[in-house]
Amino acid sequence: MSTAELLKGAAELFPDEVVTQAHVRHLDLPAGAGRFALITLDNGLDHTKPTTFGPQSLANLDAAIAQVEVEASEGTIVGVGVTGKPFIFAVGADLKGVELLKRHEDALAIGRGGHDVFKRLAALAVPTFAYYNGAAMGGGVEIGLHCRYRTVSAALPAFSLPEVFLGLVPGWGGCTLLPNLIGAERAVSVVIENSLNQNKQLKGAQVHELGIADAIFEGADFLEQSLLWTASVLKGELEIVRPAVDRGEAWDQAVARGRAFADSKVHGAAPAAYRALDIIAAAKDGDLQAGFDAEDRALADLIMGGELRAGIYAFDLVQRRAKRPAGAPDKSLARPVTKVGVVGAGLMASQLALLFLRRLEVPVVLTDIDQERIDKGVGYVHGEIDKLLLKSRINQDKANRLKALVSGVLDKAEGFADADFVIEAVFEEMGIKQQVFAEVEAVAPAHAILATNTSSLSVSEMASKLKHPERVVGFHFFNPVAILPLLEIVRGERTDDAALATAFGVAKKLRKSAVLVKDAPAFVVNRILTRFMGEIQNVIDEGTPVAVAERAVEPLGLPMSPLVLLELVGPAIGLHVSETLHRAFPDRFTVSENLAAVVKAGKRGFYVYDSGAPELDPEVAALLKQGDTILTEEQTRERVLDAVAQEIGLMLAEGVVAEAQDIDLCLLTGAGWPFHLGGITPYLDREGVSERVNGKRFLAPGVASVPA
Repeated sequence: MSTAELLKGAAELFPDEVVTQAHVRHLDLPAGAGRFALITLDNGLDHTKPTTFGPQSLANLDAAIAQVEVEASEGTIVGVGVTGKPFIFAVGADLKGVELLKRHEDALAIGRGGHDVFKRLAALAVPTFAYYNGAAMGGGVEIGLHCRYRTVSAALPAFSLPEVFLGLVPGWGGCTLLPNLIGAERAVSVVIENSLNQNKQLKGAQVHELGIADAIFEGADFLEQSLLWTASVLKGELEIVRPAVDRGEAWDQAVARGRAFADSKVHGAAPAAYRALDIIAAAKDGDLQAGFDAEDRALADLIMGGELRAGIYAFDLVQRRAKRPAGAPDKSLARPVTKVGVVGAGLMASQLALLFLRRLEVPVVLTDIDQERIDKGVGYVHGEIDKLLLKSRINQDKANRLKALVSGVLDKAEGFADADFVIEAVFEEMGIKQQVFAEVEAVAPAHAILATNTSSLSVSEMASKLKHPERVVGFHFFNPVAILPLLEIVRGERTDDAALATAFGVAKKLRKSAVLVKDAPAFVVNRILTRFMGEIQNVIDEGTPVAVAERAVEPLGLPMSPLVLLELVGPAIGLHVSETLHRAFPDRFTVSENLAAVVKAGKRGFYVYDSGAPELDPEVAALLKQGDTILTEEQTRERVLDAVAQEIGLMLAEGVVAEAQDIDLCLLTGAGWPFHLGGITPYLDREGVSERVNGKRFLAPGVASVPA
């Protein structure tokens, strides 16, 4: 079947494609270098709708290449360039089309179609040039790799091969061409490490340093400078010399490093990284066609696998649902926030003060019980601003302005009399929080929103003794505040729409992914994690060795093991949340005597790291009192997953969030759970746990799974 027929068939499966045109225009290069054909990729929309390659878009590019192919063979042009619309080069395959594919042969056609089109570009009778003028990802990067020369804009904000992050491989030449261009070590960094580090993006300068681009020019006159450079290359005035690629032991070592890195991130739980590494390993001999064939097969296999569907679903949640939170009130009800108060000046409160200061750029005032704490809190914020200045993230003027906006006072009346939004981050004890809110209500203006950063306590109960409980809202951040995007916004029984709308408005300015949550014990993330961790702890308490219990959940590919997570959270906080949930749901949430003993002994976790790797602390081992019921890894995993599926089913029945999608969004953005799990519910559906425990799937067939 021809490329045109392949793409026509694929286009019929995807009628809603946002189609990219490939416009060909001709120009005379500077200094009499000759007539040149420039192909511009453009979907006709502004930069907020990046250019993608669906089947019809590939067909349009194929037609443009067919045109310049004739011109090149006739000698009427001296070269061909490819560039993008303003701010965007191209961001790869259109994933909405990938989701619709139901058959392996259709998936194979997508891989082959892209390869066939891009290979025609590589085979032109004249030199080819890619001008990476803006964001380039996936297939956008790969079309450039098929060109003989590449330039990059210094202003380019994002460049990546993100496929492994989503559950795919760079399947239009990325796994094969990139290592042959820049060597296996650098290619593994781009394809594997950057992808699995939360889809890390490269800037223009890094693209040049890595040797992906041959030249770099400023953004303002990027295309003009690129064409001047092109003229010099074509006239022979400039010779492009690239360092030789090491095809010896260094190549094998790079692949081995990539496998070790993938193991540390996904523990073998998602196949994409390993398939990509297999192709990179085989590319050592320079046989490009064998590499392209391997990419096609891997792409088709992965497209028909559950991890990719879960990855696309997760990507969609983070990119779309997070921006339009389910159940949020009309944003026109939101009140302006021109000053923020923070009750507390400890580490969490100081992190919050810094975030509000940087994102809102309004006065932020901290209060605490003594001046020493206040000074320490303000000092922390100043220190973090100095670090930003040192890294050139902000200039001196901005640093001075931000420092001038943050202050601390002992007297709440002095600090909060004109505040529009006051958030408390004091000790997690109901009586203390009620007292703090009573003090704030007495001095803050009538319109001020009173927010609590509680992780597990009832927002309704906290507000119950106030004259105006309707202005109290839960505003639960996750640690570290600067990194984790999730913000659980909790509606108390009497929270009004204006308070809620203001909270969502502030969350958007803070650049957080806000999810509306009912005022239920521990809300979403902490409730699920506590049930998950609690079941691990139960298994250990009953007699299963710690190492077995930890290894049991490795196949999920979580960012860290349960007991390492407990160490990060802090055993005392973990114990406190489990006690809160035990009071609410004594039949499902236990309080581990072993965990209580670890906290009482003042231990910061279960492990010591003297050897560099985590090993059970002998002092903790001496504290543990275990029964004689020993489970296997499989039995432990089944028990833990059953518990999580049951808890999510109950939370949805209680209306803690609107839909299962919100549970997944919370775990992705608040707990760093991997995209290949889709959060958690697609995985529970895929493994049959949902139906075993609850008698039904969480998501409809075809959502985060291959359509029937």
